[in-house]
Amino acid sequence: MRTLSLPRVSRRTGVKVAAAALTAACALTLAGCGSSGSGSSAADAGNVADVSGSTKAGTLLDTPFAKPDITLTDNHGKPFDLVKQTAGRPTLLFFGYTHCPDVCPTTMSDIALAKSRLPAADQAKLRVVFVSSDPERDTPARLDAWLGAMDKSFIGLTGKFSVIQAAARSVGVGIEAPVKEKDGSITVTHGAEVLAFWPKDDKGHVLYMSGTTAEQYQHDLPKLIRSEAP
Repeated sequence: MRTLSLPRVSRRTGVKVAAAALTAACALTLAGCGSSGSGSSAADAGNVADVSGSTKAGTLLDTPFAKPDITLTDNHGKPFDLVKQTAGRPTLLFFGYTHCPDVCPTTMSDIALAKSRLPAADQAKLRVVFVSSDPERDTPARLDAWLGAMDKSFIGLTGKFSVIQAAARSVGVGIEAPVKEKDGSITVTHGAEVLAFWPKDDKGHVLYMSGTTAEQYQHDLPKLIRSEAP
């Protein structure tokens, strides 16, 4: 499948454009968020995945992504090696930030709700990793409180922005350094996609766009845990 370039989108229009891009063009998208509600332009993602078209919530990637080989600081203040500490585990990976007014809290709360409806054994297997695109403000304590309000098992990671940016781009997600606006607000550009890594090979096989519901995650998670296509 031909790789397509990403459109530039603002926070106010990003979700609609994302849905259209997935259905009509099979491209990834971004969300740019202002912490005090200001709109912003999203940056290009750089490494863009080829994806197979689908009307389902999850889209199977033609070429799976390897997990980013990074070690960051987790929400308990400890080093976290993403590859080693999620090896052999079904893993959902999302890049966002805790001051996000829309996409990030909605996405994480939907995943938390879907996870809570799974059998206990499946819940224990699943790893959900939230990597901050605003690491200066997203301290371990901030991540722990924010994620803990949704699911205490969720893993939050923070660290050097350049490391996080390179990791995001390695899986087709574009993020840019936070920008302080003239009015004092901070604009953060981040991906709106969730990548699902299968436990059998630790590769990212499935992409979920912004707008995926808790019910859709609930339907797909048991299959992802078994390394099956949704």
